[in-house]
This record gives sequence, C-alpha cells and structure tokens, in this order.
Amino acid sequence: MTTDHARRRMSRRGFVGLTSAAALVLAACGGSSDSESSAETSDEPVLSGVVREPAPVVDGTALPSLTDPGTAVEFRAQPGGIEVVYFGFTNCPDVCPTTMSDLRAALNRIERDDPGRTDLVDTLVVTVDPARDLEVLPQYATSFVSDAVAAGTMDEELLLAAAEPFGVSYDVRTLDDGTVEVDHSPFLYAVDDEGHLVLTWQFGAQPSDIANDLTILLDQAAA
Repeated sequence: MTTDHARRRMSRRGFVGLTSAAALVLAACGGSSDSESSAETSDEPVLSGVVREPAPVVDGTALPSLTDPGTAVEFRAQPGGIEVVYFGFTNCPDVCPTTMSDLRAALNRIERDDPGRTDLVDTLVVTVDPARDLEVLPQYATSFVSDAVAAGTMDEELLLAAAEPFGVSYDVRTLDDGTVEVDHSPFLYAVDDEGHLVLTWQFGAQPSDIANDLTILLDQAAA
C-alpha cells in the first residue's frame, strides 16, 4: 500500500523538512487575524497561500531534467514569470493527482480569462521516488500540465539539497514484503525569477485561489 499521510516513522532526511513544513501549517493557522486586519486597512491584493518572511532562496541546487536528458533544471522562473514546483511521485494514490489536477484547473482558469498569460507560468515536477519514477515522470507530469518539466535524480544528497530550502520532507520505505511506502510534503510552491520561494499553497487549495494568487504574483513580477 502506498500512502501520502504522515507516519510516526520518519527518516532522518525528512526530519528537517517536516519541521519546516509543520511551521508552515502553524504560520497559516496563526496568521489569519493579522491577514484579515491588514486586508481591511490596505488596498494591496491578498494572497491566499502562505508567505514566508524572509522569502527562502531555493535556486542553489539544480536537478537533472528528465524531460530533456543531459540538461539541468533550476528552481527559478523565467524573467517576469512564476515557476510552480511540486515534489511528489507517480504512484501517489490521491494527494499528487489531486494537487496536479487543481493546478491544471487554475491554469485553465487564467488562460480562459487572459489568453497567453500562462506562458509566463512554468511547472516543474520533482520526484521523491526516483527508483520508480525516472523513466515515467515526464509523461505523468504532462498528463496534467502539457508543458510541465520533470526532474529527478538517484543522488540522494543532491535531491535533499534541492528539497531542503523549500522545507520539503519525504520518506521512501520498502517493507519486508516488497511493498513501497512513500510519505511526502503535500505542498505546491511558487518561485519567482530571482529564485525566491514567494508562496506556498497547502493541500486542498482551491483552483480559483491558486489562479488568483498566480495572477497577483505575475502582476507583481511585471511591475
């Protein structure tokens, strides 16, 4: 059985990321009143996702591209754009396909309202289960977002270095019967053209909220 739910048994490589991810959830829950208060006194557009201050720099480690073998992908958007990043795996039964479907719906919404605007949004999907995903992730990613780029590596230290600035946690275990179980952070991330993590959406974010946030971020990038 494969699961996305947090388990008591978490590997060392996932512990630091899990702590950061938990902080994100607490920040989102604890910051409601402040957000509501600032919304009442400011004309600035309000983002529904979680903003971390200061914004983490996440472009220090590049990963091998699975979409274009022999090249590397960076965690940095194109100039004036936004890169949406997701760490997941293809055998994920529910969280990953739900999140990617929500992203697709959000992008479709933007494209419907402002044709061509999604050209400035890049999608990058990184596998936390490379032993099973390296060959199949590109097709999986584009089944949700047609121009999505897939990345992954069997180098555990490299993957950890890429995931850690995001606060991503993951744990892949093979049980005695050969069953593979995977835990991972369920968040979706927005990165700007300077390699900063500017927004994090928690699992269950509505496509309309993701679309609105992306529009705001693109407007800010163009300003």
